[in-house]
Amino acid sequence: QVQLVESGGGLVHPGGSLRLSCAASGFSFSNYAMKWYRQAPGKEREWVAGIGDVARAGDVARTYADSVKGRFTISRDNAKNTLYLQMNSLKPEDTAVYYCNTYIYKNYWGQGIQVTVSS
Repeated sequence: QVQLVESGGGLVHPGGSLRLSCAASGFSFSNYAMKWYRQAPGKEREWVAGIGDVARAGDVARTYADSVKGRFTISRDNAKNTLYLQMNSLKPEDTAVYYCNTYIYKNYWGQGIQVTVSS
């Protein structure tokens, strides 16, 4: 069965960096687009970033929410079945539970990982 397991969260000061990982299993990872979402306390879950399933024109497609563009980088290692989110210049408003996601006839979610940005 499809499993997604996030890791790498924690507490970081404003301006700091974290790298989240999402270990995928139970499906052909390289054949599916992957996404990161987040949910802050009292708010709805929001899309953060997405990465395509195949390289086109020499690079895989990446998209970002405006709120993280230029600070976050999504990447994938198909040999390791792992999705990443490099988060730089973190702000207190980035505090949330972060989830990785894929859609294979339905949405699949990881258990989520807490990221707290605070001084």
